[in-house]
Order: sequence, then structure tokens, then C-alpha cells
Amino acid sequence: MGKVIALVNQKGGVGKTTSSINLAASLGVLKRKVLLVDLDPQGNCTTGLGISKVDYKNSVYELMLDLATLEETIIKTKFKNLSIIPATINLAGIDYELIEKSRNDPNFNRGAQLKKYLDQAKEKFDYIIIDCPPSLGSLTTNALTAANSVLIPVQCEFFALEGIAQLVNTILMAQKNLNPELSIEGVLLTMLDSRTCLGLEVVEDIRSYFNESVYDTIIPRLVKISEAPSHGKPIIYYASDHKGAEAYLSLAKEVIMRNGK
Repeated sequence: MGKVIALVNQKGGVGKTTSSINLAASLGVLKRKVLLVDLDPQGNCTTGLGISKVDYKNSVYELMLDLATLEETIIKTKFKNLSIIPATINLAGIDYELIEKSRNDPNFNRGAQLKKYLDQAKEKFDYIIIDCPPSLGSLTTNALTAANSVLIPVQCEFFALEGIAQLVNTILMAQKNLNPELSIEGVLLTMLDSRTCLGLEVVEDIRSYFNESVYDTIIPRLVKISEAPSHGKPIIYYASDHKGAEAYLSLAKEVIMRNGK
């Protein structure tokens, strides 16, 4: 059975989507079958893998409203062992749609729609990576209900810990009310500028706050990592010998080691 890992942080600009794409691709390079779920209405994971709207008919929106099957929404990418369930801007209005559907159908569980389908996908994939939107709304609730664990990307900046307490509280509430099996997979430090003392101080602060949950791998702030999505490629395919590619490959190895598979 595969493992579902949700990348969550209600703060934007922390490298969540970039890390979702590159962790998923790196796990694929390491011979794991991976499904990337784009749960952000902006659809940046989808476009970051070079997939345009003409390449698919159904998305995670149709899936969560029972308008398409799992098989009808999964797209095999051109990258090794990597598939994706794409997103469209339609996802921005799904809160209303889910509420309306639950009113009309008492058996419809609007908070567990994603889980219903990803439980099926676990039979086909080693890892399922969910890229969550920068909010704690119904989409993130669906992700936390479906996930086995949460990976928290934290930017190495002055306000890094701002909002983290709220996020941890949300995870604890999800454990209590939605998903007792949910755990923190790990904390990923991103966008480190090692030339600044501030960045290194933030690393120490995060490590003291989360202790052994913090990954040894730190993702540096590098132009190539930012460039890769505009070419529709993960960094490991855009610049395989680059420090950014090495960092995400190292992260993928840590994830595999922690999970023993």
C-alpha cells in the first residue's frame, strides 16, 4: 500500500509547490511509483510539469464532485514513474459545490471526497504527494483527511515561525476529529541563503522547535530551481547536475529511509 503525504503550509511563498513537484519527480527517479495531486486552484504543479489544459479533460475538481473516476483523472507524465491528477481554476469554487452536494445527498461526505479516491490509488502507487493550497479551507481539510502524514515546508526567513503554531494546531485538530492516524512526516527547510547569518539563525530556531522532525536536507535558494517550472520540468530533469537537483534527490532519499520503502 502506498503512502499519502500532504505538503501543507497556509503561508504562501514557502516553496510548497516547488517541493511537491521536485520531491515527486525525485522519488520517481529512485524507482518509486508516484502520484502527484495538484490541489491548488492555481494549478502550478500541473503547469510545472509541462501539462496544459488541452492535455486533459478531467481534473481533481471533477474527481471530488464524483463527476469522473480516478482512472479518468490520472495523467502519466513524460517523467519516470510520475503521474499527476491535475487542477484547474474551477477548484477555487469547490467549497460551495461541496456544501450544496452534501445538502442534497446526506450520504455525501464533503470532507472525505479526496480520501475516497486516494485510498484506491494507494494500491497502484508507492507515494502519493498532495500539493495543498496556501489556506486551511476545505481543500486542505480533504488533504489532511486523506493523508497518512504531513510534510511542512518552512522558508528560512525572519517570519518563518509565524503561523506555524496555527498550522500545528490545525494538524492536531485534524488528528482528533478527522484522521487519528495523521502524523508529521517531516519539516523541510527551504530557500536558505547560506550567505546570511539570519538564514542560519532561522535553521537553528526551526530545529529547536521541531527537533528530529526536521530533515537533514535543506533546500537552498537558487535561480535554477525557480527557472525549472517555466520550462515544464522538475529540476532533476532541467539541470540534473545542479545543487538544487542534488538537494531534492537527497530529500527523496530521506523520505524513503524514514518510511522504510
